[in-house]
Amino acid sequence: MASKGIPLGQATEAMTREGLGATERRDAWWLAPVAVAVGLGLAGLYLTWAAAQNAHFRFGGYLSPVYSPEIHPAWWPISPAFLVLIPPLLFRTTCYYYRKAYYRAFFWDPPACAVGEVKRSYAGEAKFPFILQNMHRFALYLALFWLIFLWHDVWQAFHFDGRLGVGLGSLFILASTGTLTLYTTSCHSWRHLIGGKLDCFSCSASSRARHGLWEWFTGLNERHQLHAWISLFAVTAADVYVRLLSMGLIHDRRFL
Repeated sequence: MASKGIPLGQATEAMTREGLGATERRDAWWLAPVAVAVGLGLAGLYLTWAAAQNAHFRFGGYLSPVYSPEIHPAWWPISPAFLVLIPPLLFRTTCYYYRKAYYRAFFWDPPACAVGEVKRSYAGEAKFPFILQNMHRFALYLALFWLIFLWHDVWQAFHFDGRLGVGLGSLFILASTGTLTLYTTSCHSWRHLIGGKLDCFSCSASSRARHGLWEWFTGLNERHQLHAWISLFAVTAADVYVRLLSMGLIHDRRFL
């Protein structure tokens, strides 16, 4: 907002022209990027550590989402989790929301609206490595394929000795896969895939059906940021729970 009759453009320039962090804002603008940096940093460190262990990722029918699908290629010398995490990692790092989040939190580019940043020539995402952000649509296809394996894990988590049942671990696995599904299908690229490239929404029954789906997923898209964070911590919680069970530190509670 401009103040004392100063045009908005001039007011914004005045707030940002003095260099990194320079601003006339009076609010705690730094709180959001710091919180994002802490949240992503802690989750990233834990998941990297968990992926490197190559142990304690399964307990009965419970499989940690960090290791799903479970593979053991003889030609891969380290933990297979670093292979299976490539598609979800590509999807998250190229995600429109996460790009804004980590650009602000880690690169301070910019740290917040009307706050000074490091001055340099602006190239957007047209140069390497940022041009790789254009892979997001293809990363979506991989993420959708990965969901097939994760929902198979949910099926396995609700079966004990060949019979249907419910344990606390079943709910952790379901929460992980369910929130990942909401995060994936609330993506802009999925929304475009559902309802994009249509000139007329009412010209045919199929167009009307696609428009209905587009509207529904548009509602999900409005909470894409929330789904991104919940799914990240749901995956982390599921791995922690399975790991503690496998290590014998806790016991699974069965409801049915």
